[in-house]
Amino acid sequence: MFSRLPCVLIASLITLTAGAALAQPKAASGASGTSGTYPTKPIRLIVPFSPGGTNDVLARMIAQHLTQTFGQSVIVDNRAGGEGLIGTEIAVKAPPDGYTLLLVSSAYVMNPAVRKMPYDSIKAMDFIAKLGASFTVLSTGPSLPVNNLKDLLAAAKSRPGELVLTTSGGFQYFASALFASLSKHEFNIVLYKGAVPAMIDVIGGQAHVTFAVSVPALPHLRSGKLKGLATGTLKRTELLPDIPTLDESGIKGYDASNWYAIATAAGTPPAVIAKLHNEIERYFKLPEVQKQVTTLGAVLDLKSPEEMRKFIPAEIAKWTRVAIDTRMPRTVD
Repeated sequence: MFSRLPCVLIASLITLTAGAALAQPKAASGASGTSGTYPTKPIRLIVPFSPGGTNDVLARMIAQHLTQTFGQSVIVDNRAGGEGLIGTEIAVKAPPDGYTLLLVSSAYVMNPAVRKMPYDSIKAMDFIAKLGASFTVLSTGPSLPVNNLKDLLAAAKSRPGELVLTTSGGFQYFASALFASLSKHEFNIVLYKGAVPAMIDVIGGQAHVTFAVSVPALPHLRSGKLKGLATGTLKRTELLPDIPTLDESGIKGYDASNWYAIATAAGTPPAVIAKLHNEIERYFKLPEVQKQVTTLGAVLDLKSPEEMRKFIPAEIAKWTRVAIDTRMPRTVD
């Protein structure tokens, strides 16, 4: 579901994070319930996916910065499984004191559409900040001679159910289903075990179209092996400024970006949430950090806790409707 990033970048971030953690002084005394004294002990930052993805790299960037700023170690803890459910449930059950954080992605709002949840997805977490989102590109290969979205939809209309749209599970599957629903055209959506194999078959001509994930897709889009027709975000990305969005290409309202946010257990003191939000927002507004986020294939989109309280229910409702409209099974792996 998530792109793998260069090993050198990951190793560098892990080394920097660990080094910063070891260099920090011992916790000062004091209560942990107010922003003035928080934190007084190490913080755990859970990533509910395997190391190496965009989620993991963003978490390590934040952990390194907060470790240096707060003078307390922020330790990244990867707990993969169940499209994020295993790690998320650990964070939901943690004490609401700000010492267990969670790197959340779109899976958080998509899971309720196809699974029976062990927690209330709207009430279980207090969201500290939305960070940004990675993008997908609706792309074709040599097996389909089309130049834009209009051409693709014309081909789909002339061959209903024949064009193979490759996808992996989770976010990419939802993105594909939303496209089929809003375009009102029938595609043969074929599930693969990963986003990269789904893309490779389109490049090789064994399939017709895919929602290519930003980081692994960029070299192929730039070399011409993949032809990008439109991006899945509402705004064009500066990495591919000449490729229009699906929204401006005629699929109005299409927005399927895999977003990332920081959350903690519901009931955490507002002063702690505010302190974390302010520091994370300040960090991501630094020009050098914004540049690093762009190189990850992501678009910066900061949101406050107040904005996230409206955003999460709206996202859950949106993807639940997509699941119903496209008759998704109750479990999507």
